[in-house]
Amino acid sequence: MPLGERGGWERSESKYCGVETDFDDDVPSLLSFNISTGGFDYVLAPLMNPSYRPSLVDADVKDTQVLPVAGSDLVLTPSQWSSHVVGKISSWIDLDSEDEVLRMDSETTLKQEIAWATHLSLQACLLPTPKRSSCANYARCVNQILQGLSNMQLWLRIPLVKSDGDSMDVNSEGLNDSWELWNSFRLLCEHDSKLSVALDVLSTLPSEPSLERWLGEPVRAAIISTDSFLTNARGYPCLSKRHQKLITGFFDHAVQIVISGKSLHNLQRANTSSTVASSENNTGGLQKHPLRSYLDYVAYLYQKMEPLPEQERIELGYRDFLQSPLQPLMDNLEAQTYETFERDSIKYIQYQRAVAKALVDRVPDEKASTLTTVLMVVGAGRGPLVRASLQAAEETGRKLKVYAVEKNPNAVVTLHNLVRMEGWEAVVTIISCDMRYWNAPEKADILVSELLGSFGDNELSPECLDGAERFLKEDGISIPSSYTSFIQPVTTSKIHNDIKSHKDLVHFETAYVVKLHSIARLAPTQPVFTFTHPNFSTKGDNQRYKKLQFKIPSEAGSALVHGFAGYFDAVLYKDVHLGIEPSTATPNMFSWFPIFFPLRKPVYVQPDSPIQVHFWRCRGSTKVWYEWCVASPTQSPMHNTNGRSYWVGL
Repeated sequence: MPLGERGGWERSESKYCGVETDFDDDVPSLLSFNISTGGFDYVLAPLMNPSYRPSLVDADVKDTQVLPVAGSDLVLTPSQWSSHVVGKISSWIDLDSEDEVLRMDSETTLKQEIAWATHLSLQACLLPTPKRSSCANYARCVNQILQGLSNMQLWLRIPLVKSDGDSMDVNSEGLNDSWELWNSFRLLCEHDSKLSVALDVLSTLPSEPSLERWLGEPVRAAIISTDSFLTNARGYPCLSKRHQKLITGFFDHAVQIVISGKSLHNLQRANTSSTVASSENNTGGLQKHPLRSYLDYVAYLYQKMEPLPEQERIELGYRDFLQSPLQPLMDNLEAQTYETFERDSIKYIQYQRAVAKALVDRVPDEKASTLTTVLMVVGAGRGPLVRASLQAAEETGRKLKVYAVEKNPNAVVTLHNLVRMEGWEAVVTIISCDMRYWNAPEKADILVSELLGSFGDNELSPECLDGAERFLKEDGISIPSSYTSFIQPVTTSKIHNDIKSHKDLVHFETAYVVKLHSIARLAPTQPVFTFTHPNFSTKGDNQRYKKLQFKIPSEAGSALVHGFAGYFDAVLYKDVHLGIEPSTATPNMFSWFPIFFPLRKPVYVQPDSPIQVHFWRCRGSTKVWYEWCVASPTQSPMHNTNGRSYWVGL
């Protein structure tokens, strides 16, 4: 049975827990014991008798040989095979052995077992851990197999270890960072999206920075050995605080848990008062399974997770989903887009605070009843900034005259209805015009705009405000007054594979708006471009160039950079800001997802080796675009030269 339903629908993939078993040619009994009796959702079971070796089969009977698989395909229904069995490829295989007989046996057996698993319509098969760090032949054979697979996933078993130079028996060559083993293997398999990871979680864990690298990798399962569990005061299995944090993090990243090993806690059948799991999980004969108490503990960890906040649940469908950024000057937004942004009350609260402070600074208390402030909302949309500005005037007791400038004729219809419905006719004048070409009848004291993109300037706020500042007084106030873009290097196998699936250059040279989830942030953010308003300089140039250098902490280990996550932070007025840069992000604001700049070829970076990246903001007569490249530790191609793949139209 699933680990629990509390919050289960939002973490549906991770609510299933499996158990690793030995070879058994009576598969129905194996399932009955582990699923019906034990309460597990599926078995991770060998498909072939472990004593089988192709080289030992008599040549005379090879043509009539029956493979020693775990029972006929008819012993279960296709849906049972698919939902209750993950195949476990024979652990003895060693495709890079110096022993040619063993190597050939391994290659033959691997292909036979995968072919049988495909015949059974299994969803996944577990590949054994490479026996050595040099695993080229193993990866070659797996890559050949991957080319022929359509639906089945292959999970490569990798021990979760990382030492800082101490000897550690990860494999026969004493590799001290198992991420290196995984990285080497997946590079040889060309980042195939059907190849993922099953991590062996051991009793000791690497450092936090080392563990965080795996958040950006395609981890499908975490296999927890029973000897990784501690014993609580009542004699039941439990996990250390660090293990608990790791497992709950896995739950949030759709990673399934598999219990492996023999019971090390000699428990008699538990009574309902002393077990951590709910009472219905401990009735009848369910507790007879030797690993039941381990399953109960994993279920307990799952059930005590906090449900996702409402906003997170709304955004679930957008996690790691690639969206093209808006083209606000070329395209008119649709009503649904406006509605989504208008629901973000936090953003408009911040704008109202900024306008209120500007009004108080602009008009002293003694002139509040006589002096009228001219405020222009440029890019008024359907009116949320007009409303926020009028509420700020009411809050501060200041008199306001508002011009609402909007180029989208459809939004202007809504604005007119809003003004009439709210009785704002005497205060608000609606202008149906592109702000860059409007001839204002008077100059503004305050210019309010909401033209920011995920990267600050990527929706052409600088160009729009350059055109609008013609009608701002010399001592006028712009809200926002400045904004800065930020980037950081990230690992994100899922997004990389999604982009790669398009099989063209254009998608690798496009910046995407994306709700980043399955990513590892490899270094703190750094600022890129800053724009300040008002900018009355006659030599104003919105082209920019920045060279940045990032360093991955040594304790994290090596990593693969798939691209750069981008954010912004804006100063609306004085100490009022809003933004999505992770360290200063405005809480509970959802109008902007981060932006992602991909790399055509991921860059391998060793610890303490600097990542040098160059970013340009370029402008032509009809468009603005970004170009980017990595200069070290290896040189990447220039991305998006002349805006050939991605640009924003002026």
